[in-house]
Amino acid sequence: MSESNSTAGYLDMELLRFTTAGSVDDGKSTLIGRLLYDSKAIFQDQMEAVEKASKKIGGGEVNLALLTDGLRSEREQGITIDVAYRYFATPKRKFIIADTPGHIQYTRNMVTGASTANLAIILVDARHGLVEQTSRHSFIASLLGIKHVVYCINKMDLVDYSQEVFDKIKSQLDDFSSKLEISDVRYIPMSALLGDNVVDRSKKMDWYQGSTLLYTLETVHIASDSNHVDCRFPVQTVIRPQTTEYHDYRGYAGRVAGGIFKKGDEVAVLPSGFTSKIAKIDTYDGEINEAFPPMSCTILLEDDIDVSRGDMIVRVNNQPDVSQDHEMMICWMSQKPIQLNGKYSIKHTSRDARCIVKDIKYKVDINSLHRLEDDKDIKMNDIARISIRTTVPLFTDRYQRNRNTGSIILIDEATNETVGAGMIL
Repeated sequence: MSESNSTAGYLDMELLRFTTAGSVDDGKSTLIGRLLYDSKAIFQDQMEAVEKASKKIGGGEVNLALLTDGLRSEREQGITIDVAYRYFATPKRKFIIADTPGHIQYTRNMVTGASTANLAIILVDARHGLVEQTSRHSFIASLLGIKHVVYCINKMDLVDYSQEVFDKIKSQLDDFSSKLEISDVRYIPMSALLGDNVVDRSKKMDWYQGSTLLYTLETVHIASDSNHVDCRFPVQTVIRPQTTEYHDYRGYAGRVAGGIFKKGDEVAVLPSGFTSKIAKIDTYDGEINEAFPPMSCTILLEDDIDVSRGDMIVRVNNQPDVSQDHEMMICWMSQKPIQLNGKYSIKHTSRDARCIVKDIKYKVDINSLHRLEDDKDIKMNDIARISIRTTVPLFTDRYQRNRNTGSIILIDEATNETVGAGMIL
């Protein structure tokens, strides 16, 4: 195969974004290290550096956790621990791993890393089973609309690869996850340290007939996770080349946030409500007949309608909610608590507005999932239900239906700091 063909093939491969979560010392770093090592996704110089560092620490074995523990130095220096992204590929798929810190004080970091993920890997220590952190990470995964969750029951080597232990933990997790909005839940017994059921099947757990972790990541079906029913196209910019060749060209550029747009479709433009038909769909590589999420493209309409940034092109008979009043779950990210009646800037798709916080309904106890209706003091890393009123109407869907049109961010007008990430209910 020529180099250009192999490059094109790589670019066309499906991308799976997944996030990892787990309590401290559940073996998260070791698992990612093992995944990268066994799938041959590590450069020689990286491996040599890890081997050298492992010798310094001692212990005989190569410490694969060192491949991903670049954040340890941040912790020692007292810097905020952030999300670490890692990239690798196999012949079947490309992957982006969002390695998120598991402590309660980094809830906002997990929300950031998991907000674009298709799948969440949640590690559970086989010796401890379901713990508070497991509940918290499962709840956040459900809140963020992650449709696929893989519970990796790790450290099975420390419980003699016992099927009884695995079945007991699986039963606990089944009971808990049934209360959440997660459509696809899987369980894999493994030892990340020794490589059992990570990339290669374990000979020590022949009672387990399911897939290895890598096979699950390569084959999990994510194509239908995007909303292909509700057509949503937030306009980012209007393209007017003003050249002799393209004198009358007027295209609306953006990224498809939902549905499938085809040439000839009858569409409406919000907020004006004017209707037209799609004359043409352009991309960087030329004209196409249909566009779907998450493609970036330029839509041209048959009629000369006034369309600008922040408007949304939708189907005539399938429109989002158009309102200035919104209820949402919010993850608060600022050291300054949320202010009741406080004013904030808001970003929703390509639309900018301002809003006022009308009401704080309740705070969620992330460990027990209970609603704390008497506690309205929303500080950094808290998750709460609030209602806001915006200066202009927003075109929204429920977050669980469409993550693109159902998410907003709040910004402090004085500092320009992102202070909250919201999921519209």
